[in-house]
Amino acid sequence: MPSFKNFREGWVRPALFFGNNPLSLIGGALTTAAGLTLVGFWIVDILGRGGSTNPYLGILVDLLLPGVFVFGLLLIPVGMWLRRRRLRIKGQLPEAYPQINLADPIFRRGIEFVLAATFVNFILVGTASFRGVAYMDSPNFCGAACHVMYPEYTAYKIGPHSHVPCTECHVGSGINSYIRAKANGTKQLIEVAFHHYPTPIGSPVESLRPARDICESCHTPAKFAGDKFIVKTSYGDDEHNSRTQSIVLLHIGGRDTLGNLTGIHGVHLGHIEYVATDKERSTIPWVMRRTPDGKETVYATSAAGSGVPQGERRTMDCIDCHNRAAHAFVTPEEALNNAMYAGAVSPQIPWIHKEGMELLKASYASEDEARQKIPAQLEAFYRSSHPEVLASQSALVKTAGQQLAVVYSQNVFPFMKVTWGTHPNNIGHMNYPGCFRCHDGDHVNKAKAGDSIPNDCSTCHNLLAVDEPNPKILSEIGMQ
Repeated sequence: MPSFKNFREGWVRPALFFGNNPLSLIGGALTTAAGLTLVGFWIVDILGRGGSTNPYLGILVDLLLPGVFVFGLLLIPVGMWLRRRRLRIKGQLPEAYPQINLADPIFRRGIEFVLAATFVNFILVGTASFRGVAYMDSPNFCGAACHVMYPEYTAYKIGPHSHVPCTECHVGSGINSYIRAKANGTKQLIEVAFHHYPTPIGSPVESLRPARDICESCHTPAKFAGDKFIVKTSYGDDEHNSRTQSIVLLHIGGRDTLGNLTGIHGVHLGHIEYVATDKERSTIPWVMRRTPDGKETVYATSAAGSGVPQGERRTMDCIDCHNRAAHAFVTPEEALNNAMYAGAVSPQIPWIHKEGMELLKASYASEDEARQKIPAQLEAFYRSSHPEVLASQSALVKTAGQQLAVVYSQNVFPFMKVTWGTHPNNIGHMNYPGCFRCHDGDHVNKAKAGDSIPNDCSTCHNLLAVDEPNPKILSEIGMQ
């Protein structure tokens, strides 16, 4: 056993002797704490119980904690080298290094220090790691920590999905989702660090998972939903902000108790593929529908040519119509009408719709400038043109100016080049092509004359009233 003896006396004893210094001991404690925390994460990930689906978890587990581990390892030899150098300068290097003996108080204190420091560091590193993961799972981190996502975060907070964590839709579970999310997150991190991120953030999100994995975990489009009664209120640009209402009976449909497919959802529950020739998926020249028996019918516009055109080929799902389900931006007309209907901007103020619309559509260099100029310019308008209104309704005018600024700040973000209409919403067809991307009457079945994708209004809805001051039907059903 001479080789083991030489190794012990030539390497182990000197290492323990020189390693008994504060810097090396701290390094050992950091390395042990980081190592134990990493093992804990790996065990949870392997067992698949309680693990996080957050894409930034990879930054912590694969970058930060290993970094702490390696940093601690580096501190150990650095501390040993510094102690040996200091003793050599003083001429105090021992001829024979102390034996490994727990009875030695100096050696024992070193061991006790490492154990205590490891325990404390393990608690600190572990707690900080898990708290960091919990924070990175929160919408506040996704939207507020990354300033380029502020427009989407603003729309998310006031939208119908504000209670759904971002990771539920944008990450998902499983190793494939985990790898894609980490790769995409790393790419975004680099883009933000070097200021090469797109302005505005592109839409739609190409890496989003299929709707069956996200939307349909809460919603069931196949369930028969019947019809939906919708009342839209609008205001005019006249002095009295004349109110009119449009009423639509929307045939939501789905699959009824007999298995029949009806309405909007029912028609689109089958297998439908399409080709979009632009990134926004707003130009769709080719559509193919496959029935359960395998029969395929192709509808195409004249621009599609004879074959399948070049572009993104996609199987239709919820996201193709509900493309802004959690991050919707509205038009200035819709935003102001909603604010007036809710009373945030009082319809009792003469000319408020006309003047408010002009202020919302004006250009401002920043959100701060809009917040300052919109209320000031509204007050200046009434002071110069209608002083009697400002005298009698000054409080309402002041509130209206503030609310107009809020409406603007919820939809326009100059620093990200997001303005009115930047992100089209494909629900409906009043403000953007939406349904008319396919239901335009130009998508025909070239194999069968007279067959085309229908564009008859009654297919999807019935118009019960259009811009009427007092729709009779509301009185008949007791809503007026």
